[in-house]
Amino acid sequence: MPLHPTRPEIDTTVPHNARIWNHWLGGKDNYPVDRELGEQIRAFFPEIVDNALADRAFLVRAVTHLVREEGIDQFLDIGTGLPTHNNTHEVAQFLDPRARVVYTDNDPLVLAHARALLVGTEEGRTDYVDADLTDPDTILEAAACTLDLERPVALMLLGVLNFVGEDAVVRDIMDRLLDALVPGSFLVIAHPTDEIDHERAHEVAEAWNERGTPLLTMRSAERVRSFFRGLPMLEPGLVSCSLWRPEATEVGTVRPVAEYGGVARKG
Repeated sequence: MPLHPTRPEIDTTVPHNARIWNHWLGGKDNYPVDRELGEQIRAFFPEIVDNALADRAFLVRAVTHLVREEGIDQFLDIGTGLPTHNNTHEVAQFLDPRARVVYTDNDPLVLAHARALLVGTEEGRTDYVDADLTDPDTILEAAACTLDLERPVALMLLGVLNFVGEDAVVRDIMDRLLDALVPGSFLVIAHPTDEIDHERAHEVAEAWNERGTPLLTMRSAERVRSFFRGLPMLEPGLVSCSLWRPEATEVGTVRPVAEYGGVARKG
């Protein structure tokens, strides 16, 4: 599938969310400016690394459930960030080698690592679209080259809606994306919140927005829930993503993190 035109240069003087997240996950695809801000945030909010790890663990559990229990074999992962470990295609294709995954991001560094993302199984397919969340029509048109939109698709939006500041804009994006998906599709969202640790969450947002890009917006459970557009949610609903169906060995031991996660079905 042809990729969309890329931006000509990577700005290594401004911290970027995908690269900072990569640093927190232990990756190497970041620059000194990203590590500096990442460590600044971690200094006063050490749990931010727990957030990153819990977000990735939530992805693994959600994808595993959708493949094993719901029979989903198509995934549209928007705002995927830099490849680390347990990426969506790795989890899905381990369980179903025929699974198809389309990743979407707007960071030229992510595109530079597209070949790493594009290594999937021979039976399935893994592709990458260079596009922004705020341009859902372009995303859907490109994704249709790989995914059969006449069949159910899991729409993955983990840690990306928080980089769109206006709730109304997010809801418009959600409407356009969900309208293109058939009944039996699923929506997976993870979103940082300031409700669990209000003061320090705002410190994180202020530090990020002073130097990083794009700007970060924290939201309450009520605001995040509105993005599901009334779709019925799987149990246990919208919760701290660390508490969304933890493994049996983790029950009673996992702690809430400042990030909500949920999965809903389009009926």
